[in-house]
Amino acid sequence: MVGYDPKAKCVSTVEAAAAGSASGLVTRVLVSPLDVLKIRFQLQIEQLSSRNPGAKYHGILQAVQRIFQEEGLVAFWKGHVPAQFLSVGYGAVQFMAFESLTKLVHHVTSYSARDSFVHFVCGGLAACTATVAVQPVDTLRTRFAAQGEPKIYRSLRHAVVTMYQTEGPLTFYRGLTPTVVAIFPYAGLQFSFYNILQQFSEWVIPAEGKKGGNVKNLVCGSCAGIISKTLTYPLDVVKKRLQVGGFEHARAAFGQVRVYRGLLDCIRQMMREEGPGGFFKGLSPSLLKAAFSTGLVFFWYELFCSLLCAAKNTESAARKEG
Repeated sequence: MVGYDPKAKCVSTVEAAAAGSASGLVTRVLVSPLDVLKIRFQLQIEQLSSRNPGAKYHGILQAVQRIFQEEGLVAFWKGHVPAQFLSVGYGAVQFMAFESLTKLVHHVTSYSARDSFVHFVCGGLAACTATVAVQPVDTLRTRFAAQGEPKIYRSLRHAVVTMYQTEGPLTFYRGLTPTVVAIFPYAGLQFSFYNILQQFSEWVIPAEGKKGGNVKNLVCGSCAGIISKTLTYPLDVVKKRLQVGGFEHARAAFGQVRVYRGLLDCIRQMMREEGPGGFFKGLSPSLLKAAFSTGLVFFWYELFCSLLCAAKNTESAARKEG
């Protein structure tokens, strides 16, 4: 169902956008705590270890306990409103673009729309399109998830006005370069590996065992998310560091802060001060999030598309009977 399939002309581009939005919304609610943990780990300069007395966070369980004690349960959904705008908008643009691009490839080239390489290229391009569209919301989400107590931004409107007045309009696109550089292979690998794993499962699982299609979609999506996230993770860390530039005063309670002049300067400083391991800070919660979020996004997208198809078929059958 993911991507244009000439044998199953069921979901239109608009319906793909609607299914993508719905899948993003539901998934975001479920994975928000892991996202907050990942961002906190990525932005910490100190080594993530209990042996480092200056480190605020040492590991997943310790971080969960500390955030809960200091900020309460709602802290795990900090930045949830802009995050939902991000998920809904990103899901709509990404899946709409992906369906359109795979359809275009099928009709104007000799490649099959179901080819894994086509899914890699189209998935990457669709994600880049969606990223540029929602980057300002992503920056807002990161600021909200990163701030401690007392809060710098009281509301989404206050954050937008304050950032615009004090830092200018370009601040909403901080970290766009590493984001675009990272998102193409990340999303491309997601769609490509999802397609490969789906084809592999059809080859491995006998016909009588194919009733659990929803579970298969969840598992294939989770595996695709883990593989793609591991391969592209360092650029995600760099992006988060750049997005909180100019926001250092709100990060003082979390430990050391750094000012980066750009992508290359950020990479140089991280390599010099934190070593190669610094580029993989927060990988554990990030992989958990990638497994859950990617699996759930594909699961819900396929499910919503199936429901739309079923509703259209029912309506069509009712018209014929009428």
